Amino acid sequence: MLNEKSLLKRIPWWGWVLGIGLFALQFGLYSAAYRLSVSLGTINHAWSPKIPAIDDMVHLVPVFVLIYVFSYVFWICAPVAVSLTRKSNLVNYVTGLLLAYIIGFCIFAFLPSYMDRTAEGLMKVSANDGFFNGILAWVYSNDGSSMAYNLCPSFHCMISTYSYLGVRKQAEISKGYRVYSFIMAVLICLSTQFTKQHYFVDMIAGISLAVICYVLVAKINPGKKYN
Repeated sequence: MLNEKSLLKRIPWWGWVLGIGLFALQFGLYSAAYRLSVSLGTINHAWSPKIPAIDDMVHLVPVFVLIYVFSYVFWICAPVAVSLTRKSNLVNYVTGLLLAYIIGFCIFAFLPSYMDRTAEGLMKVSANDGFFNGILAWVYSNDGSSMAYNLCPSFHCMISTYSYLGVRKQAEISKGYRVYSFIMAVLICLSTQFTKQHYFVDMIAGISLAVICYVLVAKINPGKKYN
């Protein structure tokens, strides 16, 4: 088993390209889905995933915005780590992640969801003084401002969960990094709740989509020819 230092030395250049490329792809699909929903008019029938009995119990904790934003770094590094595993695992990882992207894109385009941040009181809170509130206000302003769309499933939860699953049982990856990936996936999922960027249902849907795609692709096993 390799430690983190030796892993860094063995990262192939295309591992970084894969990490940045997959990150750019998900961002592009997320944006394209919104534009398509506007073009098709499905955005006019967006639904709210909110369950008041659950979501109203969760309070805004601005410091979690740091974890929420750090997730982008985590997502880029995940494929880089997977590039050090067996080629069969890499092929399955990319295939499953792309499948999750496509399913998420279709849901966002044809069955969009929304959150009214003004009604939730979030715009007023994020306007308060403070370093973390400032970052939170920046996140909100770059994600629809007072009205957020494409909540369910949460891509933050889906990609973060999948990032952990990709290294979970890989002997080429140190135990330390695997534990780190698990902890980060959990914290990022929690950050979607404590930044009030997502409702509880969004988190569950995102985690479920990641697990379903991972298990499905593992059964089909398109990377088996590289074993």
